[in-house]
Amino acid sequence: MTAELYYLALTAALTTILWIPYIVGRVKSAGGMKAGDYKTPRTPELPDGVKRASRVHLNALEVLPSFSALVLVAHLGQQTNWITAIACAVFFWSRLGYSIVYWLGTPYIRTPIFVIGVLSQLAIFSQIIL
Repeated sequence: MTAELYYLALTAALTTILWIPYIVGRVKSAGGMKAGDYKTPRTPELPDGVKRASRVHLNALEVLPSFSALVLVAHLGQQTNWITAIACAVFFWSRLGYSIVYWLGTPYIRTPIFVIGVLSQLAIFSQIIL
């Protein structure tokens, strides 16, 4: 397996498990769902940390398609090299860091970490088009 596909798999796994803090926090705060909640979901007020956990997961879902597409195009087009491998690793670690910082509500750090992830994707794209 190439480094690019390895980090794509790690990113997908991270995205998959990022819903756990939200679900656990929601159940602890608002209790489990009842049968009627499936038809008309309750929207209880949740603690800020639980709300942030939800936004972390949603943000991960938003960036996964573009990262996946870039990695798969680079891989299928045989445009992978040391730059794409490093960019994929940086992307994964930036997503992990972003998730932790966002969930904890740490100010000022979240945006630079997000930008690092975007630049990593642009680095992959640059190898595809060059």
